[in-house]
Amino acid sequence: MQFKDYYDTLGVKPEASEAELKSAFRKLARKYHPDVSKEAGAEDKFKAVNEAYEALRDPEKRREYDALRARGYKPGDEFQPTPDFGGFGGFNSGGGGGNSEGFSDFFESLFGRSGARANTGPRRGQDLRAHAAIDLETAFTGGTQRLELNGERLDVTIPAGILPGQTIRLRGKGHPGRAGAAAGDVLLEIQLRPHPRFQLDGRDVTVKLPITPWDAALGATLKVPTLAGEVDLKIPAGSDTGRKMRLKGRGMPGSETGDQYVVLDVRVPAAQSDEQRAAYEQLREAFGG
Repeated sequence: MQFKDYYDTLGVKPEASEAELKSAFRKLARKYHPDVSKEAGAEDKFKAVNEAYEALRDPEKRREYDALRARGYKPGDEFQPTPDFGGFGGFNSGGGGGNSEGFSDFFESLFGRSGARANTGPRRGQDLRAHAAIDLETAFTGGTQRLELNGERLDVTIPAGILPGQTIRLRGKGHPGRAGAAAGDVLLEIQLRPHPRFQLDGRDVTVKLPITPWDAALGATLKVPTLAGEVDLKIPAGSDTGRKMRLKGRGMPGSETGDQYVVLDVRVPAAQSDEQRAAYEQLREAFGG
């Protein structure tokens, strides 16, 4: 089997802090998530990123991996553990093609299929990390969504107001325990699919509102989309492109509900008839050219 450089996979230095590891993992997981990315080989890259983070996020696993890496192995080097190799209680030399979570033989050879560093007595199964991309509307309203995880279809309860990066714990859906112990959990990290109209900043929501020059100049009451449906918004006379207006409490729900910001975008319709062109001429004359 080939040696894997997990630091290189995450694009971080070997001395990276826990926070730096987590930040790099989240960035790459969002980039290569199969539900989001259209890049060739995204699924394989996503699995590689997930495996690298799983190996480095746990201090004990990271120490063991660092001890091996210090021996001078480089990515692609042939690696075969020996039975008397010290420090890695989970070696197995089988070539089973990776475990059910998509981890490689290299990962299993270091840490075992079920983290088998203690061979006797009950041991709770390991927790697993997974990701799910959902629509912004689902994150806003909450509800039940059917997701596929490791070939199993699950009805997952999405709490209203969940934000990107927050996790949902699925109890008992992780690695099975040994000797009758409970299975581990799945920590499901939520990601949001890009939305064609709304942008999210924390719990605040922003939307651009196209308006006509006369509504901007004279003022008007217009319908504005929100995640909870359309509402009326009074546009003050003399408004201009870029003006930002706040709809208090119309953002994402939570302990502190966010607001919605409406950014005005004044658009000039093209003159498509003689009457419309004449109207523009009169407008130009009225404003002194």
